[in-house]
Amino acid sequence: MASHGLDYEGCNFFRQRLVLSTLSGKRVKIKGIRSRDDEPGLREFEASFIRLLDKVTNGSRIEINQTGTTLFYQPGLLSGGPVEHDCNTQRSIGYYLEALLMLAPFMKSPLKATLRGVTNDPCDPTVDVLKTTAVPLMRKFGIDGEGLELKVVKRGMAPGGGGEVVFTCPVRRTIRPVQLTEPGKIKRIRGVAYSVRVSPQMANRLVDSARSILNQLLPDIYIYTDHMKGANSGKSPGFGLTLVAETLDGSFFGAEMASTPQGQGDPVLPEDLGKSCAKRLLEEIHRGGCVDSTNQSLALILMTLGQQDVSKVLLGPLSPYTIEFLRHIKDFFQIMFKMEVQKASEDERKGGDKVLMTCVGVGYSNINKTIK
Repeated sequence: MASHGLDYEGCNFFRQRLVLSTLSGKRVKIKGIRSRDDEPGLREFEASFIRLLDKVTNGSRIEINQTGTTLFYQPGLLSGGPVEHDCNTQRSIGYYLEALLMLAPFMKSPLKATLRGVTNDPCDPTVDVLKTTAVPLMRKFGIDGEGLELKVVKRGMAPGGGGEVVFTCPVRRTIRPVQLTEPGKIKRIRGVAYSVRVSPQMANRLVDSARSILNQLLPDIYIYTDHMKGANSGKSPGFGLTLVAETLDGSFFGAEMASTPQGQGDPVLPEDLGKSCAKRLLEEIHRGGCVDSTNQSLALILMTLGQQDVSKVLLGPLSPYTIEFLRHIKDFFQIMFKMEVQKASEDERKGGDKVLMTCVGVGYSNINKTIK
């Protein structure tokens, strides 16, 4: 692998750059991180993310200047194994997990990561939605078996956190190319309504309000309630809902909402939250594709690192985050995707155009994996 580095400016897409740097082995230098802000430099949650990367790699070199506005990162080898990390509570565990999902299959030994912090907040994908949409997506690329699991041990709402999740993932020598071009019809909806340090009744109210909308769509709906008590309920009160629609062809669309953190913003009623979440799920289904918007970049990186064969995945309208991710993939792996826009029919118009993404994988072979 070439060892020449890449230079970037600013704090945007920070995780993308570090994750792709780690996978490609190319060093990266990021300058001007919030240099014009009143408080320049890296935030606590970004520093925590760098520490996590350091824990899952061996021999990484990380240099940060005194003001924290310049970062130099020379990735080491992905080592894996058991890792424990206290995630900074400014962001939820999902912020850290999204990166681990991309890195885990390429470790030297199977990863068992215990992450502590905020499990559910309104700003990042929660552990529930990653468990029900990202994990099944990884299975399609041949990352499967008993070892692939995401478990919520304790819940922790923002701002206090106190949650704990365990993510285990087997290592793979190569990634299987996929053809995901037909999302298929929705066959069922599953969900979890959770409440911590508030009345358990809150979760029931969430379920009733979500069902009032979803029952018009299909009968097979099951939303279970999860009320964690005592030590397992974290440090802050709150409630939320995660919904996942599954299609006949095994695609998953997720949507979620969490109550506003204690002391921040206007409080929400469980009825409003349940209805909004149900509508958000319908919107996600409407956008279509075979991968929901949360997991677009996960699908693209697994396609990129697949065997030297053609992978095709149909996505709904690309999010700005995904578009930037495609640019970064080109920087780090010199891979260009062929994009064919499939015009939406009149009745689908609101969902936007779908995009068929095609690429030939780089034939990435896991050099870290010990050969048995």
